[in-house]
Amino acid sequence: MEHRNIIQIILNKIRAVYYRLILKPYYNYILGHLGDKTTIPSSTRFDYPQNIYVGNKVCIGRLSRLSAIPLTGKTHCRINIGDNTYVGSFAHIFCTAKIEIGQNVLIADRIYITDNLHTYSDITIPIIAQPILQISEVQIGDGVWIGENVCIIGASIGKQSVIGANSVVTKSIPDYCVAVGAPAKIIKRYSFEEQTWLKTDANGSFI
Repeated sequence: MEHRNIIQIILNKIRAVYYRLILKPYYNYILGHLGDKTTIPSSTRFDYPQNIYVGNKVCIGRLSRLSAIPLTGKTHCRINIGDNTYVGSFAHIFCTAKIEIGQNVLIADRIYITDNLHTYSDITIPIIAQPILQISEVQIGDGVWIGENVCIIGASIGKQSVIGANSVVTKSIPDYCVAVGAPAKIIKRYSFEEQTWLKTDANGSFI
């Protein structure tokens, strides 16, 4: 066991040196911005990395893909990730206009966030050959927690809100809410009067 611990310590030091001397300078070169004390593994895939801006103390999990491609003709296309945010492994963030992720956001594994959709209106043309439709820009507020396997499609999440695992968010969620399901619906809101989280009805009113 002691030998294994020593080997693990050595491997960790090698990884740290590799990141500092090779990966970090490379990411500094290709990304629009790379903050201090940010960790991005070599397995991360970037499409149009010059349109991707990553803040300080950000951690991105392995085998994630971040794309900021102006496929819908937008002049500016940009992904912003705020300070102290954690993005889990196997994340897929696909932007054609703007996706803004705030500070201190916790994002679990296997999430999908996008501000666009494939059109499928013409049944004489395969969907893969039809154009990309720009929908609403996405803004994830500060302090949000997004559970595993969540899809966010053209919707924004208010600050300090929680999105339950396996939810599909197609309509924006206000600040201080808990939303779950497919499509996601608000089930709790924070009451500042009661100083606690309270259940809500289908209209978002306290029960």
